[in-house]
Amino acid sequence: MARNTFNVDEEQDERFDPRSVTRLLSYLGPYKKELALSLALMIVASLFSLAGPYLGKLAIDRAIPSGNPAELYRLAGLLLASVAVVFACQRARIRVMTRIAQDVIVTVRTDIFDKLQKLPFTYFDTRPHGKILIRVVNYVNSLSDLLSNGIIQFAADLFSILFIIGFMLVIDVRLTLVCMAGLPFLIATIMLLKRRQHRLWQRVSHKQANLNAYLSESLNGMKITQSYARETVNRGIFASLGTDWKAAWMPAVLANFTIWPVIDFLSTGAVSLVYAAGIVLFAKSVTVGTLVAFSGYIWRFWMPIQNMGNFYNALVTTGAYLERIFDTMDEPVEVTDAPGAVPLVTIRGHVAFKDVTFSYEAGNPVLKNIEFDVTPGTTIALVGPTGAGKTSIVNLLSRFYNPDSGSVLVDGIDLKTVTIESVRAQIGVMLQESFLFSGTLRENIRYGKPDATDAEIEAAADAVRAGDFARLLPEGFDTQVGERGASLSAGQRQLVAFARVLLASPRILILDEATSSVDTETERLIQEGLTRLLKGRTSFIIAHRLSTIRNADLIMYIDGGRIVERGNHEELLAMNGAYARLYRESSRV
Repeated sequence: MARNTFNVDEEQDERFDPRSVTRLLSYLGPYKKELALSLALMIVASLFSLAGPYLGKLAIDRAIPSGNPAELYRLAGLLLASVAVVFACQRARIRVMTRIAQDVIVTVRTDIFDKLQKLPFTYFDTRPHGKILIRVVNYVNSLSDLLSNGIIQFAADLFSILFIIGFMLVIDVRLTLVCMAGLPFLIATIMLLKRRQHRLWQRVSHKQANLNAYLSESLNGMKITQSYARETVNRGIFASLGTDWKAAWMPAVLANFTIWPVIDFLSTGAVSLVYAAGIVLFAKSVTVGTLVAFSGYIWRFWMPIQNMGNFYNALVTTGAYLERIFDTMDEPVEVTDAPGAVPLVTIRGHVAFKDVTFSYEAGNPVLKNIEFDVTPGTTIALVGPTGAGKTSIVNLLSRFYNPDSGSVLVDGIDLKTVTIESVRAQIGVMLQESFLFSGTLRENIRYGKPDATDAEIEAAADAVRAGDFARLLPEGFDTQVGERGASLSAGQRQLVAFARVLLASPRILILDEATSSVDTETERLIQEGLTRLLKGRTSFIIAHRLSTIRNADLIMYIDGGRIVERGNHEELLAMNGAYARLYRESSRV
């Protein structure tokens, strides 16, 4: 795939949207007591951390001049006690907030995964899977520090600033005003940086998603890469995408690091101003202890401001990721349960399409006024040219989509009035691509029926001849098949998928080009198993190999989104129409 395919950045509003942060905060609702405890611990720690400079002032101005060692020991003891309290409070706060943060991350990640399972196929067909993956993993992980340290720390820093100002005002009002002289300059700097930072971190998220998407596809297509000796070309594409990411990352980090040097400059300048004012302007009324105490409070005053600056940086960075996370959560679900939908009772398999029209894109229908009615236990074959609408018919029956108009009925019940889960639980679908999950052969067959016994699993495998090769594997049915079933041949994967569908014992069975990757002999064995196991089930078969559907009870020839011919094999041959021509052409191959 060309580099440009993965270098397309998704459009995004450059303005920072505080609603995404507010939405994240809503996840903290169940933890109000823990948050209150954490905030209380932080406030206590802040108060006790401010004792040091004031105790130092007392030591310099009173205890040392009076030559009172007992007073010095008492002040030293108070200082040690305050340090111990601060340590204990901070340790407890870290434990509480870390637990809350990880709980929230699990919840957010579960919510986004749950949403992904409800989105239509078109969502996944139009996006590189790597860009989806990075939202679920990397972007959600980025919330950890913001939740663990940022939110409560920000509130505690606000209290710390108020406490510090209070302590300084008590000691000397004039020096306090001198200390805060740099605040307007800091505020102006933050306001100037705000929008630029958000825009830069959005760009970083774009480039990171592009890099991740290309990596994901490259790993999945490694066999093709090596087959075509594309390693050097692909390395160049990956290096270019990595360079793009670096080019976006560097200015974003530079913008982040602009704030703390400004704060460091202002804090150092404030200390210098305080000493200058204390010595030159207020020499007669300011003691040495006061200057030392103010020096300590100044550093403590600017430290929470620096923390708040870091929090702002994290908020801007994470805000760009949050927007992507919630964009995914807000994707419209095309097929949902209607209000008042009820579970579909156990069905017999009577299927009817009543004047059904359907389109993937408005104004471009792929099915036009489809009408048919089949009784339970009927085997229906759908044939016709590619893109005629065959798969769209079974997609509507499985409720992957809803018709634009008309009704899809099962046992006389409109599928839009029942729950999606109860419909799909009684329909078995085997697609052209036989997808297997990482795990054992046994686990893959059991996928549609988690409570199946080992005997049932092996019986289903034997019915479609999957048991023959399974028992020859190193660990039999407990052999690991690898990601996507990589350790099995294409034909073996399809046999396992057959066993998986049949074990679930659906009342309606859909086979969409299900035998396309098996050889003629394996296909013959499957047909023998299907003849016995599909008895009593309504079956829809889509196949280009007409030999697999000759015995179907009803064959419907689909072309241009319409049923142009219908009947059994002999009847359609007698018509000498589209099906007959297709059959003659396939027979000559």
